[in-house]
Amino acid sequence: MHCTRKVTEDIIWIGASDRRLALFENAYPVPRGISYNSYLLLDEQTVLFDTADKAVADRFLENLLYALGGRNLDYLVIDHMEPDHCHALAELVSRWPDMKLVVNSRTLPLIKQFFDFDIESRAIVVREGDKLNTGHHTLSFWFAPMVHWPEVMVTYDSADMVLFSADAFGTFGALCGNIFADEVNFALDWLDGARRYYTNIVGKYGAQTTVLLNKISQLDVRMLCPLHGPIWRKNLPWYIDKYRKWAAWEPEEKGVLIAFGSIYGHTENAADILAAALADRGVRNIAMYDVSAVHPSYIVADAFRFSHLVLASSTYNNGIFSNMETLLLDLKAHNLQNRTAAVIENGSWAPQSGKLIREILSSMKNIDVLDRSVTFRSSLKPAQEQDLQQLADELCKTL
Repeated sequence: MHCTRKVTEDIIWIGASDRRLALFENAYPVPRGISYNSYLLLDEQTVLFDTADKAVADRFLENLLYALGGRNLDYLVIDHMEPDHCHALAELVSRWPDMKLVVNSRTLPLIKQFFDFDIESRAIVVREGDKLNTGHHTLSFWFAPMVHWPEVMVTYDSADMVLFSADAFGTFGALCGNIFADEVNFALDWLDGARRYYTNIVGKYGAQTTVLLNKISQLDVRMLCPLHGPIWRKNLPWYIDKYRKWAAWEPEEKGVLIAFGSIYGHTENAADILAAALADRGVRNIAMYDVSAVHPSYIVADAFRFSHLVLASSTYNNGIFSNMETLLLDLKAHNLQNRTAAVIENGSWAPQSGKLIREILSSMKNIDVLDRSVTFRSSLKPAQEQDLQQLADELCKTL
């Protein structure tokens, strides 16, 4: 049995989805699963672009054998050597011993770290801009180091104007028959997953992503074929613009993300009052998260989305409430910058969280922390409610 779809007349999608996976990279929740995309070019010579994860290896191989229709596999282009895209490598080498591996110099040592077969005799090591002619199609190779591993490259097919973009332009979520972004409501059903994928998987490397975007802007790209998620063949500028904003840590929207760490509900109450005050002042884009109930990857994604952050935290063990500290360190690890932030702190006998939050924020780039903050002990009193109203005023001035 097989499950394949044509991408172009000569290119076939032979990927598969995993709907049972709980944590992508054993770190990020994927309630809608994940797809592992692989593509086969049928020209005078056959070319496979990456393989698939262990979880879908049998289905991937069935699809590949069906799509080949008994033909030999001449080339395997390895755009990215992460295990979710290279698991089947040894199996393919065993089945097609004459198959050539198209790699760059940084890929070779990674192959040796994961596998034991003879690599050098099979490797075609390409440099930036090198071309490979397969008959009607000519492929060229463009390096994308740290998007998001050092060996990553993308492959451009000038005949069909297709960019095989590795992990760039990918998204969380299993494919459900419709493999093209124009076959689904991407903005409604997929954009959040795309943003969460980029910000958490690639987000630290915005500068390197910008370099890649500048490279591909010189190519006539009519289709984006990522290794995860839907394929783009329409309205590419809309999605590429999202990537440009994310890569530059530029907010997509004016709005306020409120993240709170609350033990007995009093800090949450302060966050709710502030949110209501903002709404009274006409702010419509408000997102609220309990850092103890929501995985930080979701909050990181909305931190990339919105222009303003409010961090409301209890003091815990004379420090920042632990889940709030995890979020802050995650934001710092992903190089979040160019935001306005405000702080609310609670401490029953020794409020410390505000000071420590400010220290972390001050170590990040271009984070403008408002001078006005709110401090209270245990529970809000009337005076603190007025402080929250004034904080709402200050936030609105900068929105």
